Amino acid sequence: MLTIEPGNAILGATVTGVDLAHPLSETDFSRVVRALGQYGVLCFPKQPIDAAALRSFSARFGDLQVLSRNAEPGMPEVSILSNVVENGRYIGTPDAGQDWHTDMTYNRIVGFVNVLVAHKVPTRNGKPLGATEFTNTQAAYEDLPADIKTTLANATALHDWNNFHEIMRHKGSKRPPLSEAERRQRPPVSHPVFLTHPISGRKVIYVNPGFAVRINELEPDESRKMLDYLFAHVLQPKYRYAHHWTVGDALIWDHLGTWHCAIADYTPEEYRLMKRCQVLADKVFDPDFLKAMPGAPMRVSQTA
Repeated sequence: MLTIEPGNAILGATVTGVDLAHPLSETDFSRVVRALGQYGVLCFPKQPIDAAALRSFSARFGDLQVLSRNAEPGMPEVSILSNVVENGRYIGTPDAGQDWHTDMTYNRIVGFVNVLVAHKVPTRNGKPLGATEFTNTQAAYEDLPADIKTTLANATALHDWNNFHEIMRHKGSKRPPLSEAERRQRPPVSHPVFLTHPISGRKVIYVNPGFAVRINELEPDESRKMLDYLFAHVLQPKYRYAHHWTVGDALIWDHLGTWHCAIADYTPEEYRLMKRCQVLADKVFDPDFLKAMPGAPMRVSQTA
């Protein structure tokens, strides 16, 4: 019996009563999708599923991004985020996500959700480390001044994959610079500054500090000031929520209505290991994708 229990923060709900090692029913999957639009971040505790089950579950939401580095052997759709060292080498990406961003805004087809499963969580003095923090871009849009909403109503922003890569390098990451071939593979793309969320119907602020580098319709200085204003606005504490991981957590979050940041408060000897699928928004903007789902949008905690 699937149960969705909202948390006490501006984002987040806990989902129980299902086994992600097996396919969800159409009704349960529908409820999960609609809950993503409402709560932004969903935690399925005690779900230590393997990479194959993670890939199968994630693929229900849309096409999966294929990565060339740090992937599960034989499964390029499942990436490994880890500071674990074996035979003198990291078995995954040790510093992924350690600044505010939204995954895959650098793609022509943007991201819909991330699905992560925690296999190792660092702890110190009995407290978990390596939390993931989120901020709510739907709520932040609603609080914008009316003149900002009007000014940017039809504006677009340029998103550049290399920008976040260089942010991490400047923070001390040992990742190499992107090659010219890698940069050609994902050239900068433009998306609206404000999007209408396809599930909730609410507007979101769809620029983020990791990838958005310019508002195309503004002069460079004005663009920089506006982006800095939007970033500071979205990062106000009232819009934020931190998820503190437990081994076996399966966490899904909505890229369209949130930003996220991994908190690097652990040492290289305190191991953190996550496996992840990144899902493209190739289905969720299709009205038929939601129309085909049974059930009505959820407003409160429900059981089925």
